[in-house]
Amino acid sequence: MTSWKDPEIAGVRALLAARQPDPGAPPSFAEHRQAMDAMGEMGALPTGCFHEPLTLGGVRCERVVPQGALDTRAILYLHGGAYTAGSPRSHRPLVARLAEAARANAVAADYRLGPEHRFPAAVEDAVAVYRALLAGGTEPGQIVVAGDSAGGGLTLALALAMKAEGLAQPAGYFVISPWADLTQSGASYAAKADSDPMISKDGLDSNALAYLGGLDAHDPLASPVFGDFTGVAPVLIQTGSEEALLSDSITMADVLAHARVEVRLEVWPEMIHVFHAWGGGLQAARRAIRIAGTWMGERFG
Repeated sequence: MTSWKDPEIAGVRALLAARQPDPGAPPSFAEHRQAMDAMGEMGALPTGCFHEPLTLGGVRCERVVPQGALDTRAILYLHGGAYTAGSPRSHRPLVARLAEAARANAVAADYRLGPEHRFPAAVEDAVAVYRALLAGGTEPGQIVVAGDSAGGGLTLALALAMKAEGLAQPAGYFVISPWADLTQSGASYAAKADSDPMISKDGLDSNALAYLGGLDAHDPLASPVFGDFTGVAPVLIQTGSEEALLSDSITMADVLAHARVEVRLEVWPEMIHVFHAWGGGLQAARRAIRIAGTWMGERFG
């Protein structure tokens, strides 16, 4: 058994192990969604933070406003959940901590999920919300688009979609452990198979099929690693060293660098998939969020 230098990540791993579903009876999409939402609603929000529902561009969203947020700053957040689960409810504590760190208002988009709504429905919803923010008077230079896992991949797909449509780029993009290659071809799927307590290639293969419905996984709006990012805004990538999706982050940083995009890749040792979500008991998560908040603040100017 691996001995972790960070005792807190060992505790998180133990908690995850205790919550693993029966491998012989994997949860349905509905059950997975309910479980993710329940986990999110158990998490504490920063003192004085409030949230409210709203609709932008015809897409249901949630606004999250921490104490000290500057009215001019906006984070558009795209949640994870393998394109088949997740919601503003499931990610509310994480969104709130990021918004607090960046002193910004956040809008979490409740984009359509597969298999009921297949690719490119999620991309269309993300574009619609971004357009609505601009139409509402938010300056593009005062928006950071952020997301985790599938939402990180969707964030990068949004960058490509906005470029193709001639929309003004935001101040930057912040992605956590992005699922950016739906072909699951990275070396880390095998290399980290025994150390990732959350993600497996088989699981992502299944979710990719549910989202794509047989469409080509090489489409850059599905797998941004195949896209041309020339001219997009700066990108910060944070990921853990122990996750199956590590290769997606590394490849994505390489693609961005070759496109001459300002990109910063942080690989956090011993950390797991979207470790930021464990900010209540994981100091590394709180440090990563503070660093991301500072980076976003610099982009806002």
